[in-house]
Amino acid sequence: MNPVARYEPLKNSNHPCPDFATMAERELSAFFNAITQLFGSEEAKLSAEDWLQELIKTDALPASTREWRSLTAKASTRLASRASASSLSTEPQIA
Repeated sequence: MNPVARYEPLKNSNHPCPDFATMAERELSAFFNAITQLFGSEEAKLSAEDWLQELIKTDALPASTREWRSLTAKASTRLASRASASSLSTEPQIA
């Protein structure tokens, strides 16, 4: 595993929302590490940006693991779209 791609959650117990921060850090970290292993660091960076964009679009912070996973699933959909578009552009053309 690429040590640069490894994300370690912050250990700041003075955070005003420790439960939300912990859930967000765990979810984004797991997502980022999985994408890094499967697709590489560049795609992981794009996917992390997608994840953050999905978080920004939410009306309220997710309050449960299920809601965080839903956010991750939306970011994964963007990844799938990019991967699909990429594979279509690299498929051999039949003459």
